[in-house]
Amino acid sequence: VQLQASGGGLVQPGGSLRLSCAASGLSNGEPNLMGWWRQIPGDKRELVAMFTSDDGTDTDYEDSVKGRFSLSKDNATNTLYLLMNNLKPEDTGVYYCNIRYGSSYRLDTWGQGTQVTVSS
Repeated sequence: VQLQASGGGLVQPGGSLRLSCAASGLSNGEPNLMGWWRQIPGDKRELVAMFTSDDGTDTDYEDSVKGRFSLSKDNATNTLYLLMNNLKPEDTGVYYCNIRYGSSYRLDTWGQGTQVTVSS
């Protein structure tokens, strides 16, 4: 399985960005959990938001992004989206897409990361 992330960039505080992550190599209909993680230099990678059920009904968001960020997924193309509204400088970092799949979701793959910078 491979992931291709895109959509990062420079945005002013209060602005919006949408990140995309396309997964390839999955078997047709293979259950998977996809999400976004963020890392800033010197810190560990932390969860931003992810689907916690394959059917997309359950999600987990980091507290600081609740109400501002929204996950969605196109199951036909296995593409994950993260809509980020009302961006703040503390949202700055490299965003990594992750997918968990296989038996008991024990396999996982990371995308290449996309930089998000929120600054005036």
